[in-house]
Amino acid sequence: MELRDFFPMWDKLEPSQRQTLENSLGRRSVKKGDIIHSGDMDCTGLYLVVSGQLRAYILSEEGREISIYRLFPRDICLFSASCILHSIQFQVTIQAEKDCLLYIIPSETYKKLMEQSAPLANYTNEIMASRFSEVMWLIEQVMWKSFDKRLAAFLLEESSLEGSPVIKTTHELIANHLGSAREVVTRMLRYFQSEGMVKLSRGAIELTDVQALERLGNS
Repeated sequence: MELRDFFPMWDKLEPSQRQTLENSLGRRSVKKGDIIHSGDMDCTGLYLVVSGQLRAYILSEEGREISIYRLFPRDICLFSASCILHSIQFQVTIQAEKDCLLYIIPSETYKKLMEQSAPLANYTNEIMASRFSEVMWLIEQVMWKSFDKRLAAFLLEESSLEGSPVIKTTHELIANHLGSAREVVTRMLRYFQSEGMVKLSRGAIELTDVQALERLGNS
């Protein structure tokens, strides 16, 4: 995957600006479960996802997590360069959900190029607006949608991402994604199982009635 694949406005950059980006580019391989950025870390730079999958989440004072969005190949992680985004007022943690290969653009390099290039600055603002739209969608889900509907939608999304009706995960990980407690997830999954929608086993959940989950998640 080339650097230009991440920037649809690549041809609008000056040749010298494209060269600067290419010359500054670093590479990093991370393992599943690695924390690559947290609010307490230095401003490391922009991460570009070449392969794998990242999860962005926030952490409450009580230690409870909730996922705010995910990043896939060709996505750009702006929060790892939060020092160039002065409006960011909350701490985000970025974790690898799968083994990943990442490109890294140093924060200072990217900041200088944004000051020089209106197309790059506009595209960066579009990405940030998209991320905040995802955060607002999450807030709406948490505030107005019951937990059984959120859990059903999450299971369907996981199944789609994995391309399989069998999801290899734990109740604790699901709780972390949804900002809930493991016990709440376990009780609801057992209810789903009693209704014939899922089959539970150690470290895995099989979706046995996708249509029922879709009706619940979309209701």
